[in-house]
This record gives sequence, C-alpha cells and structure tokens, in this order.
Amino acid sequence: MKFTKKYEVYMQGDREKGLPLVGLKKLKKMLKACKMEIEAPQNIEEEGEIGESSDSVAIENKCDNKCSGYCPVCDGTFFPSLLQEMSAVVGCFNKRAKKLLEMHLASGFKKYLLWFANKSHRSHGSLIQEGKDLVTYAIINSIAMRKILKKYDKMHHSTQGQAFKVKAQSLHIEILQSPWLCELMASYINLRKSKVNNQAPMGLFGDCSLTCDDDRPTLSCCLFESMRVDINLTCSICLDMVFDPISLSCGHIFCYMCCCSAASVSIVDGLKVAALKEKCPLCRTEGVYPKAVHLDELNILLRESCPEEWEKRRKFERLERIRQVKEHWRLQHRAFVGI
Repeated sequence: MKFTKKYEVYMQGDREKGLPLVGLKKLKKMLKACKMEIEAPQNIEEEGEIGESSDSVAIENKCDNKCSGYCPVCDGTFFPSLLQEMSAVVGCFNKRAKKLLEMHLASGFKKYLLWFANKSHRSHGSLIQEGKDLVTYAIINSIAMRKILKKYDKMHHSTQGQAFKVKAQSLHIEILQSPWLCELMASYINLRKSKVNNQAPMGLFGDCSLTCDDDRPTLSCCLFESMRVDINLTCSICLDMVFDPISLSCGHIFCYMCCCSAASVSIVDGLKVAALKEKCPLCRTEGVYPKAVHLDELNILLRESCPEEWEKRRKFERLERIRQVKEHWRLQHRAFVGI
C-alpha cells in the first residue's frame, strides 16, 4: 500500500476526532495545478494560438519548469497551505503532549486534581494508549510533510522543498524538533515498565526502545515496516550520555550544565537569562536557550536503564554544581561588600 493511502486510512480516526493533519491529497492537487500552469503557456505557444505577447512572456518567466522565480501556485497556495497545516499539527501535538506529561509527573494533591479534571485518563492503560497515539501522530505527519516536499522538488527539478523544510525548522514547526516527542517516547516506556512491576520489555507497542550500545544511548521508534525515528542521547559538548537533559527550542539535546556553559550563564541563574545572541553549539541558531525544556521523563528513563553510568555522572555533577554555587555566592558577596 502506498504511503498516501496508508496515511489517509490511519488519519481517518484523527480526522473524526477533529485533530489537524497534513492534507496530502489537497497538496498534490495543488502541485498538479502548478504543473498544468507551467505547461499550458508552452503548449499554446507551440500551436500558434498566441504570439510573443508581453503577457505570455510574463507567465513563462513567473512559472518556468524549475520554478526559479515567483510561482503563483507554489508561492500563493502550496507553501502557505503547508505552513498553516504544519503549524496546526505541531501546536496540537505540543498542547496534548504537555498536558499528558504533566499528569504523569504530577505528585501529591496536584496529581489528584489533574486526574479528577481529566476523567478519561484515570486508568494507567489509557495514559499508555494516548502516548502511543500521540507519538504515532507526530511521526506520521512528519513523514507526510517530507513526502510532499520531496514530490515538489522532483516535479519542479528544484530544491525549494528542502529550503522550505529548513525554514520550517527555523520557525520551530517541524514536529520532529519538538522536545515533547522525545519526552513522550521516554514517558511511555516508563509507563509500560511500571505497569508490570518493571519486568516488561522496554518496547512501546513493540517498536519503541532505548539502546545503550557502547555507552551511546539512542531512543528509537518505528512505525509500520520502514518508518523510523532515532534520537541520539549523547551530548555533543561533553561527548557523554546526557545527564539532566535539556532540549533547546531548535530540538537539540544537551546536558544542563553543558548548556549553561555554552550559553555563558551560571547554573544558579539558569538558561532563562541567556542572551538572545547565544547560539546552539550544533546548528548555530540564536535565541534557543530561554525556551529550553527540561526532559524529566528522559532523565528517569536513563537513570533506570543505565544505572551505573547515571550514578557516575550524578556524583561528578554534584561536586561540580557545589563548586559553581560556592563560586557564585563568593562573587556575590564580594560585589555586595565592594571588594
């Protein structure tokens, strides 16, 4: 079964629930309209039905075979429509994921209030099922976006589809960038394990797992036969397993202390005070620190799955944090007394 058909069948249930999605059929029709608009002036001119008028030259210049300039279909309908749909999908996913994670991580009286307000989530199994559905929703919509942009580039012999994908990443509407995707995957592995007293395999619906080969942890999720997402959990700053992981708004994951060092802030002040000019160490995107997200579920998963490595990092981090806190307050004291 082709992906488009598989996507339409799978998303039928989400459409009935009112969830936004990437309209593959509608976008393909737009691309066909663009192709017709490209070919029509050429065919008419070959048949001699129009002359070398200024209008026909303008149409050819605006919509050539490579869409190198302004294209009234692509620029006017296709890309704006895809941008709007992607924004709706990632907004819906982030909202639902944050709500679900808040319910799982809450404790004490707050947890009872949240569960009472969400009667449909009172069972442990319902949390696991909704987590599975949200992860699937995120990945399959991301693949749909990738497929339609690939088709655009193939039809137009261009790279504008890839350029649009880069733009979407800069606008933080590429759903695989969302920190909540990694957090959800970790959360539901944790939920699945706790459901059967930590004796169940780590997989979520059989295809979501954490591997720690050669001390290089990777969080993976596979849909159907060939759709796979791998999230590398090695901090690219210290080159070790992420500890107290942080996801920047660009989607890259680092240790909290490594992030503070890269952002030129102390662990006492935190990342919210980082200057907007500070860049991500990997993609060099500016302003990614103030909206960074703590990945608490991922930290729990790593603690339980890689206990020896996690404990070693905890001892080192504790000593380093104590040192930095003492240095911070020493400097504050000197500034206060005017030394």
